[in-house]
Amino acid sequence: MVIALMLLAGLAALYFGAEWLVCGGASLAVRLGVTPLLVGLTVVAYGTSTPELIVSSVAAAKGQGAIAIGNVVGSNIFNIGVILGLTALICPMRVQLQLLKFDTPVMVGVALLFLMFFLDGQIQLWEALVFLVLIVGYTVLNIRLARRQASAEVQQEFGEGVPPPTGSAWKDAALIAAGLVVLVLGSRLFVTGAVDLARLFKLSEAFIGLTIVAAGTSLPELASSLMAAWRKQPDIAIGNVVGSNIYNILAILGVSGVIAPPINGQGVSQTDTLVMIGISLVLLAIAWSGFRLRRWEGALLLAIYGGYLWHLWPKP
Repeated sequence: MVIALMLLAGLAALYFGAEWLVCGGASLAVRLGVTPLLVGLTVVAYGTSTPELIVSSVAAAKGQGAIAIGNVVGSNIFNIGVILGLTALICPMRVQLQLLKFDTPVMVGVALLFLMFFLDGQIQLWEALVFLVLIVGYTVLNIRLARRQASAEVQQEFGEGVPPPTGSAWKDAALIAAGLVVLVLGSRLFVTGAVDLARLFKLSEAFIGLTIVAAGTSLPELASSLMAAWRKQPDIAIGNVVGSNIYNILAILGVSGVIAPPINGQGVSQTDTLVMIGISLVLLAIAWSGFRLRRWEGALLLAIYGGYLWHLWPKP
């Protein structure tokens, strides 16, 4: 009972903390003159991944590397399999932002780079530093390409998707500060509850990280993508997932690997990494077909995730 309460309280804190952080950050960025498109591609996209960042960093600092790495790998699989799967079932989508046709191969390339770095079961300090350099370069390039490629329709879509400004800059700052504090507290509760759950049911930390922690920290992406699909904003829905998957590996493992090197991911197998790469390649194939995500393709993504869970589930 106590473990369940810790997990639920942690999940609620992670969700609302991310919401406040994104709301305050987006409002402050708009107030400073940043275009809604760039706010959507940076503040909103990265802000929804803050729970993964905080949880993996806290886990790495506590020596629970399997949860830190499992959270990233599991979140990336969950993002494509469940979030895009459900999004396509709600509203079949056609993406117009050409930038995503650049981002999707980058997502696959980043996953392959992780596979290469993780062959020894660890993320070393120098590998984490490579990840951080790449996320900075990717973000700068992303902003430049977005300014050149975005049509007026895409600009309008992102303008409608970005949270409206709050009453004042002070309120923006208060939301950002409150969001960060709540995220840190929520991550501590959630990680502690997840570890206790693993010990109670004699499950590995890697299994918990790949499933419960991964799904829990992806709640902000799930909520924002489903809302974007409901509002007929496909570029935001898919861009949120693709950008999050790139950020999860480069920024989250980069920061976690600098905080507590090396990160030992014992229990996260090469099979888990290959599933992440495989489902990313499925999305890449959809992108090459014109980035029209149909309902049957959404059902296929959900079926892939269901099969992965069946593979992960401890066998008697």
